[in-house]
Amino acid sequence: MIQRLRELGEVAPLAFWLVLLACAYFTAMAVRLTVIDVRYHRLPDRIVFPSYAVAGALLLGAVAIHAGAGAAAAAAVPDAEAGLFGVPGLRVVAGGAALWLFYFLLRALYPPGMGFGDVKLAGVLGMYLGFLGWPHVLAGTFAAFLLGGLWSLGLLVSRRGTLKSSIPFGPFMLAGTAVAMLMPT
Repeated sequence: MIQRLRELGEVAPLAFWLVLLACAYFTAMAVRLTVIDVRYHRLPDRIVFPSYAVAGALLLGAVAIHAGAGAAAAAAVPDAEAGLFGVPGLRVVAGGAALWLFYFLLRALYPPGMGFGDVKLAGVLGMYLGFLGWPHVLAGTFAAFLLGGLWSLGLLVSRRGTLKSSIPFGPFMLAGTAVAMLMPT
């Protein structure tokens, strides 16, 4: 995300500010949801659902402004991964849909293993990661499961949990997304 911000700052300053605002919103949302999920094992719809609109408006707005910056901007910042089927904004939406579907399938296969709040949150996180590209979607998903697995292993080793223990997965999804957002593009 940092590299993408630098590139946007050079060719489309308004898009830069929209993405920076999207990152600030992500940070506030992540902190709030982490605290709530750790305390109550819930990801409230009143936070998750508006996040779709906020992330969508800011990220898609940045894509539209960057695309409208003209041929000079396109030449200055070649985007090898312009988007799904050549439509940059579609990658944002497709990233959200793909991650939502993946978590929905996990929930359908083993309902006690994942709450539906995690499924709903996955769509928002997929939009952020989709903005950066498909490698980021995969990295963020992998990092979430890796971090959650390491935490669970720590609980087992320290005898603070068992194989039947329930852990909130939302914080690991958010942390995995943050890690992937910091990866170079």
